[in-house]
Amino acid sequence: MESILGTTFGVFFSITVVIMGFAAFVTGQAIAAGWRPIWQGYFYCGLLGLADRFFTFSLFDGVLVSLPGYLIDTAVLIAIFLIGHRLTRAKIMVNQYPWLYERTGPFSWRQREGGAS
Repeated sequence: MESILGTTFGVFFSITVVIMGFAAFVTGQAIAAGWRPIWQGYFYCGLLGLADRFFTFSLFDGVLVSLPGYLIDTAVLIAIFLIGHRLTRAKIMVNQYPWLYERTGPFSWRQREGGAS
């Protein structure tokens, strides 16, 4: 596992999931709240993945240039970004258009019965 990630699992979890994951989640919220296209979030998560590799290297003596490590880090960050984006988008759709949509879960909404088409 350490050879794939380029660091230990504890460092991966603390840096990638907790610290950079928070940044990815907030990025998802900002992209959704600003009604910006979702591809911008993928770009920002790619940059967060680079920063994650650098922090892992500089603070914990991890491997800086590790393609599998970068891809895994970035995939985890994109997943967290998508969670933040979808939660925020569902909240916005229901709060901004209450006569059209009702919430069906934390990630989804549907058109209200008898609502405008």
